[in-house]
Order: sequence, then C-alpha cells, then structure tokens
Amino acid sequence: MLEEMGIGVEHAQHETAPGQHEIDLRYTDALTMADTVMSVRLVVKELARQSGIAASFMPKPLPHVQGSGMHTHLSLWRDEENAFIGDGPYGLSDVALRFVAGLVHHAPEITAITNQWVNSYKRLVPGGEAPVGATWARYDPAALVRIPSVKPGRIDSTRVEFRSPDPAANPYLAFAVVLAAGLRGVNGDYELPKENHAVNNLPQSLAEAVDLMANSELLHETLGEHQVEWFLRNKRVEWDAYRGQVTPFELERYLPLL
Repeated sequence: MLEEMGIGVEHAQHETAPGQHEIDLRYTDALTMADTVMSVRLVVKELARQSGIAASFMPKPLPHVQGSGMHTHLSLWRDEENAFIGDGPYGLSDVALRFVAGLVHHAPEITAITNQWVNSYKRLVPGGEAPVGATWARYDPAALVRIPSVKPGRIDSTRVEFRSPDPAANPYLAFAVVLAAGLRGVNGDYELPKENHAVNNLPQSLAEAVDLMANSELLHETLGEHQVEWFLRNKRVEWDAYRGQVTPFELERYLPLL
C-alpha cells in the first residue's frame, strides 16, 4: 500500500518482540521524510483496523521485551555530493565526525523532543538495544550514534544512525532538533569522545528531559519560544498526571507487604 502511494520501502521484516515489525523507508530530505512518517503511521493503523487488529507506535507496549525505536539515518549533502564521505575513521569525513560530536554533546537536552512521552522512558533502560548514554560506536547496538557499514560500490550511502528517537515522536520537531544538534557540532569546536565512551547519560524520565529542555539554548533557538513554552506546559501536565497514578506494580509489590 505504501509503495502504491509513492512511498519507497527499502526493507520490511518481523522484529524480535511479539507482533513487532520493522519498516525501512527510502531516504529523502528531512521535511519529506517527516511527511512520510506521518503517512506511514496513518496507513499502518488503518490497514490494521481493516484487518480487525490494532497497530500502535507506542515506544514500550510490552514489558520484558525490547521497545520500538525510530532509528534515524542522516547524512549531509553539498552540491549533490555526500559531505560525510572522507578518509577518517570508518570512512567518515571531518564534517561527519563533527556532526557526531554535536549529536553526542546535545543528546540529553533534545531527548524531550525525540522521546516525548512518559512511556518513552520505559524503553530507554539498561540491558536492551536502546541507548541510555550519549555514546557513538561502529558495532554496539546500544550506542546512541552508530556508524553503519557501507556496502562495496555504495559509498554514497555513508551515513550515521541516531538510535534514541521512538516512533511516537513528532517527526517534524524531532528531525529539526537532531539536525540542529549535529550542525552545532559541524560549526562548533566540540571534542568527539572515544568510541563507546559515554560523557553524558540520557534523561531517565520525562520530568528530567523536560527540565533539560527548559534550559536548552539550542532548543529555544531551533523551535522558537512559543513552541518551547507550549511543549513544556503540555509535558509537565502529562508528567503530573502520570506521577499521581497508583500502578499495578505498586499494588502487587507493596499492598501485601506494607
């Protein structure tokens, strides 16, 4: 159905969790991809409904199995050439390495946008394939930024993969802040940490992420004061509603004991 609508699908497969599926979308510019993500969500949900089942992009719908991510592959192009191609580590250019440094440096403060729901932080926990620290690596599946291998003869596909976003994020806001973070690295003087070395941890809750966002000059500049103000207001309401709940975990664990 997506291909009939003109949306390119590179690959689709069943993932490791029950009922979990991966759809890899053909690359395009950031704005078109944000439109595409919104269309894909609608089509998937509607086709599921027509089949008498339900589809969800909830980041962590089931306990004890991995959650669902929106692994975002990025490259920068100049004059129709991939600016990430170079002779640095793993075939990356200085521009690419600086971009990675920007992502690693600013990741904690943009997490409220890339992971914008209370449930998002049930996925970003140790022991799974979702990142918990601001790291980069070639092979580590739990790294925040991964450097995908490039197949022979396809050097133009040189790119980096940002693994923290989840599929329930607003793609317009998420892609904007991810690009802004990377470009701060390109234009700035950040030191790229050693591979697999975390200099910062990602926030562990929506409340922590929102506090980091509120003090982020990058986000205020990228999204504008009006957008940031309303986003923070809505997310603080969501957190207050969540933390006032008594969960089945608490009832099962504490009611007989305390």
